Amino acid sequence: MRRLLNAIGPQNLSLLVALLVLVAIFGSLRPDAFFSPRNFTAILNAITILGIVAMAQTVVIISGGIDVSVGSIVGMASVVAALAMSSVDSAAVGILAAVAVGGIGGAVNGLLVTKGRVNPIITTLATLAIFQGVAYIVSNGKAIGVLNTDFNWIGAGRIAGVPMTVIVFSVIAVLMVYFMRATDMGRNIYAIGGNPNAARLAGIRLERYRVGVYTLTGLICGVAAVLLTARSTSGQPSSGSAGLELEAITAAFLGGCAMAGGRGTIVGTILGVLIIGTLNNGMLLMMVPNFYQLLAKGVLLLGAVMIMEFRTRRPA
Repeated sequence: MRRLLNAIGPQNLSLLVALLVLVAIFGSLRPDAFFSPRNFTAILNAITILGIVAMAQTVVIISGGIDVSVGSIVGMASVVAALAMSSVDSAAVGILAAVAVGGIGGAVNGLLVTKGRVNPIITTLATLAIFQGVAYIVSNGKAIGVLNTDFNWIGAGRIAGVPMTVIVFSVIAVLMVYFMRATDMGRNIYAIGGNPNAARLAGIRLERYRVGVYTLTGLICGVAAVLLTARSTSGQPSSGSAGLELEAITAAFLGGCAMAGGRGTIVGTILGVLIIGTLNNGMLLMMVPNFYQLLAKGVLLLGAVMIMEFRTRRPA
């Protein structure tokens, strides 16, 4: 129990309780449908793309920034991957194209924030529109089909009954937890978000780290674009920007990230993603209209931010 508590984190126990309460509520309302193995697999499969993007968003927020362009980066990388494979029928080319374009998009954000001295929210709001525009321009506003079976297997294949998308999500989650908990770079990112002046005096190069964080975010969004493109067997300019950034930010704040930076965990964000995925799945089973689902997500984001602000101010 002590090891499990250390892995989850004492600060995340309330999220675990909230997740269990949601499971109990929807399970009692639709026990046959909700508790079926097929439904649990569907929940895990549905949260993979959101979970990957939310983990990247968490690192940015911990560093003291924010990135509202993540959905547009995913959409742009998805289109470029499909275009690359339409020219060269190679899964490796498609994967490299998506990750490279995602990394470039993230680096652009980082350079604008550091060298351009533009507020992160303003910067990424602008690049949200720019990246989405680029996606529409290069695709001519149309979906681009992907016929490569090796690439599409990433979105539909299974290993020992486990969806490939869930395996990729799990691997990235383990790597991100290790990166933020056990590496000097991860600890420096916390230091930059918590007290940038002290971090600078300690010899941490703030600009280099901030550009690196945004670039890392873009690279991870490129991986999410690969899963999205493989799952839908097409690259669509609007596929990544359909509310993905809102849900990713909601999951990060729900998981304990603070607006000012310096706080938050990957495990907390994963629990936040599971809460959002369970909520979405339960409302679908209950046939709740889509506009009520949007209302619930907005209330969840507002509540998460208010709770974190309360926690931040309480020690003072």
